[in-house]
Amino acid sequence: MAFQLLVTLIVIIILIAPLPCNAGQWPPSPGYYPSTRFRSMSFYQGYRNLWGPAHQSVDNNGITIWLDRNSGWRVVQVVKPFRSGYFGASIKLQPGYTAGVITAFYLSNNEAHPGFHDEVDIEFLGTTFGKPYTLQTNVYVRGSGDGRIIGREMKFHLWFDPTQDFHHYAILWTPKDIIFFVDDVPIRRYPRKSATTFPLRPMWVYGSIWDASSWATEDGKYKADYRYQPFVGKFTNFKASGCTAYAPAWCRPVSASPYRSGRLTGQQNRAMQWVQSHYMVYDYCRDYKRDHSLTPECWR
Repeated sequence: MAFQLLVTLIVIIILIAPLPCNAGQWPPSPGYYPSTRFRSMSFYQGYRNLWGPAHQSVDNNGITIWLDRNSGWRVVQVVKPFRSGYFGASIKLQPGYTAGVITAFYLSNNEAHPGFHDEVDIEFLGTTFGKPYTLQTNVYVRGSGDGRIIGREMKFHLWFDPTQDFHHYAILWTPKDIIFFVDDVPIRRYPRKSATTFPLRPMWVYGSIWDASSWATEDGKYKADYRYQPFVGKFTNFKASGCTAYAPAWCRPVSASPYRSGRLTGQQNRAMQWVQSHYMVYDYCRDYKRDHSLTPECWR
């Protein structure tokens, strides 16, 4: 009898226990869907294998890249550099244990400026069993080779399981700002406040998967475990539209809103604020352990 009573109490506690405040909640509609405004391309229409073709499988529309103990970085690259534009891809991540492994979609000019490059990142930080992926957005400006890597990380959990299906992730980069999107919902806007805190040199678009065990999962607490190899990332529905580095000076930056200026609508801003209040788990500007003299955009 006592055992039955204990079981009943446990069931009641489970049933009435409050769910996390964001469990099952989806962002409000942004009201505008920029991914539908730009044409999709197959992999070979705009991209090329850069490193590791033996660990990549290409079909007409997309590419699967994988990491194992013997493969190192797997990287694909858009053919042309851009000086502004909208860049997106639909990505599906691997379930299970992926700690230490990063799947990324990003802009960079490291090949043109090694050790002193710019970079704009969407990175999926691998995780352990039962824990969600973390989506990290980041902006580097003229950094890495001087030993003072200044990251501008903003991290999110997602309102869906990114291993179950493809979802669209995108970066809008203009001379005024950088906006990150998940399924057309803006999740972060990084405005240009000065030339020293904003990337302005042409960049290429990349997709990659790599081992970052030293820091990727809970600050390096959990490492890549190659008993679970290969670690797989799937990319399709590529989009890259805007002003290439070779376009005339009058080329107008594309917009991800109904406004030609690129300014987000009130509805888009409300959706972004909702995501940040419910799903953002880290903001470098709110990290008081950091030296914000190196990130003046946080207080300007």
